[in-house]
Amino acid sequence: MNGRAPGRAMPPLRTQDVTRLVLRDVAGPVLTPGSEGYAAECATFSRNQVLRPAIVVGATSADDVRKAVAFAGWQGMPVAVKSAAHQAVLPADGSVLITTERMRDLSVEASTRSVRVGAGLRFGEVVAHTAEHGLAPLMGSAPGIGVAGYTLGGGQSPLLGRSHGYAADHVLRVDVVTADGDLHSVTPHREPSLFWALLGGKGNFGVVTAIEFRVFPVTRFHGGGIFFSAEHLADVLDAWRLWVPTLPEETTSSLAVRRMPALPAVPPALRDAPVVHVRVSHQGPAAECEGLAAPLRAAAPVLLDTVRDRPVTAFGAVHQDPADPLPHLHRALCLREFPREAVDALVRLTGGDGRPVDLEIRALGGALDREPEVPNAVATRGMPFLVLVSAVGEGDRAVELRRRLAEAVGELAPWAGERNMANFLSEDQATDEEGVRAAYGHPRYARLAEVKRHYDPGNLFRFNHNIRPA
Repeated sequence: MNGRAPGRAMPPLRTQDVTRLVLRDVAGPVLTPGSEGYAAECATFSRNQVLRPAIVVGATSADDVRKAVAFAGWQGMPVAVKSAAHQAVLPADGSVLITTERMRDLSVEASTRSVRVGAGLRFGEVVAHTAEHGLAPLMGSAPGIGVAGYTLGGGQSPLLGRSHGYAADHVLRVDVVTADGDLHSVTPHREPSLFWALLGGKGNFGVVTAIEFRVFPVTRFHGGGIFFSAEHLADVLDAWRLWVPTLPEETTSSLAVRRMPALPAVPPALRDAPVVHVRVSHQGPAAECEGLAAPLRAAAPVLLDTVRDRPVTAFGAVHQDPADPLPHLHRALCLREFPREAVDALVRLTGGDGRPVDLEIRALGGALDREPEVPNAVATRGMPFLVLVSAVGEGDRAVELRRRLAEAVGELAPWAGERNMANFLSEDQATDEEGVRAAYGHPRYARLAEVKRHYDPGNLFRFNHNIRPA
């Protein structure tokens, strides 16, 4: 006899017992609050988002992930997942947090133009390797963006998206550990419903351990930024909204209103100054790009122009996203149209009165509107523009900024699309069930919920852009 009354559940293990149990079977580190390295393992890209899991498992392989998920299910604990940590949306209290940064396998098959990457890799590392073969993936805007999370949310490439579609459209295989602890190698022909849901449905269906996808013969591009004083925002924004519909699919552009950092690399006239930053990337001859950009350069006096020929490994120079964590806050929406009245609203939003200063608008369209050969759950085809309003602040200031960001999105409601891009949902948007449902659209959400019911009926994976089981 074991001393327990028949039929009684085993009491939850104490944290120190859990640690000893998991350490026995997992190759990577297992950490609990107060352990050395726990805080670093839980760190995210936004200093406003603090993760507080009960246990952290630093997975080194799919086998580590299987053991961690099986253990969490046995203990009745939810599972959170973190790689590059750009998209953490909940504190993950009481969870088993699986970190995948140590899963760094990478293989390039040049003959088939495909690459297989472990869940911990970031685009800077992948592009450096594929470039050696004259190839490039549909990368994100910055080298530090994690491949897995980006692709599961669709993956809108500022360099190649308009010519090739979403990153999710070119996935060939996904290895994923589901809530039962099993490892599935999912393809369009093997578990097609799960394959469809994974690509666009974020981390709702398991822990991805590796992804295989197509890459493309791209070695160089013509691109960079054209900078204007923020006082000319109305003129530049109006010119930009009329300009982007004329662009070929080989050209991608976005516009940001931002404050330049006070760094030596920044020209003195721009340091700590609000500017309009128009980003341009073009797959084609330099002269062709220069001709396309001429109408935009005529919109207002140009302060700085960095558009030039670049190797594909310099893709991060187009957006110039911050590399270090910030107390960042944002809200996102898609626009179904962009009339002059929307320009006026955006100019007001970036003005004084303590309103959000930072604004980003991405022109979509092109191949991003076309259905791929193998359908997936990406929801934003047909949306011509994505808008992000953002601010930096923490503590009590963050509470006020969240309110103002919500107001900013509200002011753009007359032109808002009915769907939204999963990768850019803010913490507040991603944790609102109706907001997530609306982002996907009701028919697509219903289908995702059915797949969730089959693969994760207990909603084990819920510290994410959560889709509840049907």
